[in-house]
Amino acid sequence: MKKILIINGPNLNLLGKREPGIYGKASFEVYFNDLQEKFQKIKLYYFQSNHEGALIDKLHEVGYSFDGIILNAAAYTHTSIAIADAIKAIEAAVIEVHISNVYARETYRHKSYIAPNVKGVITGFGLQSYELAIRSFL
Repeated sequence: MKKILIINGPNLNLLGKREPGIYGKASFEVYFNDLQEKFQKIKLYYFQSNHEGALIDKLHEVGYSFDGIILNAAAYTHTSIAIADAIKAIEAAVIEVHISNVYARETYRHKSYIAPNVKGVITGFGLQSYELAIRSFL
């Protein structure tokens, strides 16, 4: 059975409350339960942190034993060379996801330090971005 970890970065613990016009009204925990129901032949795990070091530690922890990682690094996407380096250091394939279309937002969101080190980038499909990433591992 494939093991896939979804990692969400800063402020994504507020999904369902934070800027619902951009991020929707559903909490990620509710959506994650839906994903587990939909993909019963995959072992899905979820981790969220607002701390850059915790995200890096989790990448290191699972990066040699999981089949795939879906990463929404949120604002760290545009600032963290350390997360980009952590992705380069591991063996598991990583898909970068974003709920909103980052290219339709502020200019500073158009640069991803993570993108050059991942299998692919999915952006702008709301929470469905995660499902599309899971399907890319099938």
